[in-house]
Amino acid sequence: MASGTPPQTVGPYFGAALPYPGGGDLAPAGHPEAVTLHGYVLDGDGAPVPEALLEFWQPAPDGSRAGAPGSLRRDGVTFTGFARVATRGDGHYALRTLPPGGVPYLAVCLHVRGLQRHLFTRAYLASPADDPLLAAVPEERRGTLLAVPEPGGHRAYRFDVRLRGPGETVFLTV
Repeated sequence: MASGTPPQTVGPYFGAALPYPGGGDLAPAGHPEAVTLHGYVLDGDGAPVPEALLEFWQPAPDGSRAGAPGSLRRDGVTFTGFARVATRGDGHYALRTLPPGGVPYLAVCLHVRGLQRHLFTRAYLASPADDPLLAAVPEERRGTLLAVPEPGGHRAYRFDVRLRGPGETVFLTV
């Protein structure tokens, strides 16, 4: 039985394609260059935020930005440049992708229950010395945009998103 939109949120919402099977599998299965980006979405008290929705955009490894249709119906081969993943009950999300070409980051859009507008940020897989956006961010806050390589060299990075408070992620105005 369907239920209505909770009274504390703006709605109604329609669940078509939110999320969808394979939404976090941007890299073809078994690809040797695949990287995993994972982390938690946390509120101002550091508590996990369940059912947040993260969208990722990125260029292909060759730097092309055209993307390819098919994100909602993954074929396991085609790299589309777009992924959508929801956080679990513990606020954790995971994305399997390929390293972006031409830029050191993935663009991230975050949808969270209770926020009337979505938030934009970036997840940098490397810290380039000449990135204009990073250079414009106060040094003490730059770390909130940097994904941290996981120990063990398994091509995995951790990127937590903090919505408020100490260590709040830098969000972008677009």
